[in-house]
Amino acid sequence: MLAGIDGVRQSAQNQTLDLPNGLIGNLTIDLISDWNDSLWKGREGSGERDNKIPSPQSPNQTERIFFNESVASEREASMIDAPARNAGLLKMDHPHVAIVGATGAVGVEMLLCLEQRNFPLGKLKLLASARSAGKTMKFRGEDIVVEELTHDSFSDVDIALFSAGGGISLEFAPSAAAAGAVVIDNSSAFRMEADVPLVVPEINPEAAKNHPRNIIANPNCTTIISLMALAPLHQAFGLRSVIASTYQAVSGSGAQGIVELEEQMQAITTGQPFTPKVYPRQIAFNVIPQVDAFTENGYTKEELKMGNEGRKIMSLPELRVSCTCVRVPVYRSHSVSITAQFERPVDASAARAAFLNKPGVQVVDDIANKVFPVPLDTTGKDDCLVGRIRKNLVFENALDLWVVGDQVRKGAALNAVQIAEIL
Repeated sequence: MLAGIDGVRQSAQNQTLDLPNGLIGNLTIDLISDWNDSLWKGREGSGERDNKIPSPQSPNQTERIFFNESVASEREASMIDAPARNAGLLKMDHPHVAIVGATGAVGVEMLLCLEQRNFPLGKLKLLASARSAGKTMKFRGEDIVVEELTHDSFSDVDIALFSAGGGISLEFAPSAAAAGAVVIDNSSAFRMEADVPLVVPEINPEAAKNHPRNIIANPNCTTIISLMALAPLHQAFGLRSVIASTYQAVSGSGAQGIVELEEQMQAITTGQPFTPKVYPRQIAFNVIPQVDAFTENGYTKEELKMGNEGRKIMSLPELRVSCTCVRVPVYRSHSVSITAQFERPVDASAARAAFLNKPGVQVVDDIANKVFPVPLDTTGKDDCLVGRIRKNLVFENALDLWVVGDQVRKGAALNAVQIAEIL
C-alpha cells in the first residue's frame, strides 16, 4: 500500500506505484509518462497534462482516493468473432475495447470504471509504451498482459479509449479509426474539429452517434465539471454568459506537480531552500493564476477552452465566457466559482429545483449548517457537487454558484467510459 504523501513522492521518482485492493498486478504505472504531449515540457506554462495523476489528499486517504473500494463482481467475458466485426455485422453489445495509455493514471481509472460499471465488453486489450509492455493488470479477476502500442494494434478493436497525450492521439488515433474502431480521445487533439463530436453524456449524448471520422473527443476536465452545473440551469433558464474562476489541483500537472507541492511544503516547514521547477512560482501555501500557456489576448489556453468547448457541447455559438484559471495547493479535484447570467428570471430556489433528478450532479447547499462542496467530497466519486447557489447582486437574471468535481474521474476517465456506453 502506498504510504501517504511520502509514498507519492517516492513512487513518482521511481515511476512505480503500489495500488490497493489487488486491482493492479505486476504493474509499473506511468506516473511520469514516456508519452508526453508535444506541448508538455514539464512546466505549468506548457499546458495541462492530458494524463492526470491521482493523489491522496492526506496520508490516511490513499486507498479511498486512488480507487473506490467496491469493485464489480467477477464475470466471464464472451469473445467477439473478429470476422463478423470486420464484415460490419457486429452490434455494439459486447464490444472489444482497447485502452491506449492503460498504465497511466487516467488509463488505470478507465479500467476501474469499466469494472465498477459492469461494462459489457467482449474482450479487453491494454496498450502502452514499450517500457510498460509485458506488465500485467488485473481485470475481473484475470491478469491481462499490457501490449506495446503500434499502428497495427486495432484490427480487432471496436472501441479504443485513448489517454496517452495529444501527440500519441494524433499519431495513432487515425490508425485505430481506419481499422474500424471508434476512438474516444481524452486529449485536446481533436476537440475543436468540426467533424469530431465533443461529448458530455449527461448533456449531449446524441452527438456521440454521429462520428464520421470514427473519433469522439472527451472535453477538458474543467469544462466538464463546469457544464455539469450549467447545463441543467441552461435548460431551465437559458444561459447567456459565464464568468468563472477555477481552483485546479496540482495533479492536473502530472506527477511532477504532486511532487513539487509536497517537496516545497517539506522544505518550508524545515527551513530548507528550494527552487520551483514545475510552476513559475511557489505553489506550497500559495495560489498561482496561470494554468497552461498564455496567448496573445492575455488569456491562457486553459481559460479559452471553457468557452470554446462549452459553446460546441451546448450548441450555443453566442455564449459569452470569461475565465481565470488558478492552480491551488490541493492534490485532487477541481473547483470552479461561476457567475452565470440567463435569459429568464431566476432565483436560488428555482435553481436548486432545476437540478432535481439530473444525473451526475448533486446539490450540496445548506449554509445554515456550513454544508457546501469541497474537493475532498468529490475525490474518487462520480458526481459533481454544486453549492453556494445565490442570486448575483450585480447582473440581472444571474446566479453565483460553486461546483466541485474529480478531474481524473468525471473530468476524464468516467466521461470516456460513459461515451462508450452510448455506442
